[in-house]
Amino acid sequence: MKYTDQMNRVISLEKIPERIVSLVPSQTELLVDLGLEDHIVGVTKFCVHPKGFKQRKTMIGGTKDFYFDRIDLLQPDLIIGNKEENYKEGIERLAEQYPVWMSDIFDLGDALQMMESIGEITGRPVKSQKIIQAISTEFQEHFTSKGTAIYLIWQKPMMTVGLHTFIDRMLQKAGFKNLIKKERYPEISRAEILALNPDFILLSSEPYPFKEKHVEEYRKLFPQVRVRVVDGEFFSWYGSRLLKVPGYFKTL
Repeated sequence: MKYTDQMNRVISLEKIPERIVSLVPSQTELLVDLGLEDHIVGVTKFCVHPKGFKQRKTMIGGTKDFYFDRIDLLQPDLIIGNKEENYKEGIERLAEQYPVWMSDIFDLGDALQMMESIGEITGRPVKSQKIIQAISTEFQEHFTSKGTAIYLIWQKPMMTVGLHTFIDRMLQKAGFKNLIKKERYPEISRAEILALNPDFILLSSEPYPFKEKHVEEYRKLFPQVRVRVVDGEFFSWYGSRLLKVPGYFKTL
């Protein structure tokens, strides 16, 4: 069978995969929720959900530094990655030997399409459709407007989230107006934040591990702004964790 991924690459599979390597944490969690736990043979060090799962599998490195020797020993019949989270050179090297299916996700629709495709490839179309329907139903609820926001993902230098990102779309879903009009993940200065005058500064728990101890630091820098630590997984993970996102947004 031939399958087209979200980068318009075509892969060929002779049968339903039995040995899967997942290169993306949110997609690892999806595979488990599809009932494929026993078929996942390799994951990254960042695949922290379900709790304890990565300790039972072979760790193949990070999302941007693969241990090719470990992957070769696993002999996967399917590798699943993502354009943004993985690195081009590593994916190209793996694709020379193995079927590599890639996602490319900017909004909720892309995420649902990814789930449908992975469900088909892995022989779990019914389970994937149930997850898709549940997520679609949860996101039908309208979230009240909360105000303007700047979402920080890094400390030194300060880095934020702009247009054409999944996080930007999730901020909109949550009821925030993202003030950053640059694309992707630009650096930002204190002066620029002061000039934008946001209602909120949201400190993401990942990739930089912002914690409550950082809140007071940012309140001193921006005394007129409400500062909150938010769970980055609920803004950036685009797999089955989306089932829990609307409930989290209600708490903000």
